[in-house]
Amino acid sequence: MANQRLISARIIQKILEEKIFFGDLKKQIPEKDLPFCNMLILTALRRLTAIRIILRGFLQKKIPNKHRLAEYLLINAITEILYMETAEYAVINETVKNIRNTCDKFLGGLANAILRKVCQQKDELRQKADTIPPIPDSFAEILAGYDTVQIKQIGDSIFNLPALDITVKSDPQSWVKKLGAELLPNGSLRIYEAPKVQQLPEYASGEWWVQDVAAALPVAAIGDIAGKKVVDLCAAPGGKTAQLRAKGATVTALDISASRLETLQQNMRRLGFTDIKTQNIDALDYLQNGSAQFDAVLLDAPCSATGTFRRHPEVLHIKTAQDVDEQAALQKKLLEACQNILKVGGTLIYSVCSIAQAEGERQIDDFLQSHRNFKLVPITSAEIAPYGAFADNLISADGTIRTLPYYQNGMDSFFICKLQRII
Repeated sequence: MANQRLISARIIQKILEEKIFFGDLKKQIPEKDLPFCNMLILTALRRLTAIRIILRGFLQKKIPNKHRLAEYLLINAITEILYMETAEYAVINETVKNIRNTCDKFLGGLANAILRKVCQQKDELRQKADTIPPIPDSFAEILAGYDTVQIKQIGDSIFNLPALDITVKSDPQSWVKKLGAELLPNGSLRIYEAPKVQQLPEYASGEWWVQDVAAALPVAAIGDIAGKKVVDLCAAPGGKTAQLRAKGATVTALDISASRLETLQQNMRRLGFTDIKTQNIDALDYLQNGSAQFDAVLLDAPCSATGTFRRHPEVLHIKTAQDVDEQAALQKKLLEACQNILKVGGTLIYSVCSIAQAEGERQIDDFLQSHRNFKLVPITSAEIAPYGAFADNLISADGTIRTLPYYQNGMDSFFICKLQRII
């Protein structure tokens, strides 16, 4: 496993130092090594705040920058010893060998001593790790507006491994047995121990697609759109586009990325939704120069993606308040320009997969104060939960939706609101 451990350490280094999503680096892992590397990297990222503190406790001084790879090899080794069922001697021997071969012989000796101490103190170190909040300080700034109880629950949710949520074209109740799934209140189907997606029943026939339960709520909130013209402004990979088409809308789907739009087109072909108009264009350019008039606009806006950290734990360590501010500035421009293509009386759904209130609640408060030609339309539980009540109250007092990662035994964190153009 020496090669697997070296690959994993190099990927962790790229993620954290270059701020790259793990998903963009997975192709660097050989297929045969993917299960182990995937488990090691994701576990290390989920436990990173505590592991770093534990490692610092064994170091007399910082590891030199030119040997930073040794630090990531040690982080992964401590992760394995504390949280994975691999043989301790193998972890120590191969980590030390990797450090000696790639960094420094002296550091190899230091690593050997540290890891032996970690093995000796394993139970004590696990207990210590459990007392350390998993949210780093840089991410905690993003959580302004949440109380201490919520922040504790948000942090704990990182250890609740995400299930597989599925949206079907119609009649979700009939799919419960076919997929061995739990029916969620909105009609999403949840599978807790799923095989590869392609191995599930009726994948090839295109009767369903993978979509987090929270991501399915913006379209659920839109209401009856059968026969109406709807534009999905930032559409790829197409889960919400498919929902709009399944509800009977005439759909136009846009995306700034040609490769992501191609993925959307492939997904729509699998689902049999071949009549969707697609366009590779910057949503802001389209809004500022467009003349088409739509009955409804879905703005699932570019955002910090901080609401996805259960699935992508690297988000906790690579996203900062500055990222939130930059995305909020773009969202403001997009919101302002939506009126150019929305009919009077039409519906604007604004959603972001962000836990930051600056991209959600505060963004919409500011928008409504400066745009008297729009009003907030409260979203109702009947619209988003036709199959029973959610375990948590997703709908805020003002009729907007705020999902949090510990709701309903796990979901992405979204903000969603429904606006109507009245002038």
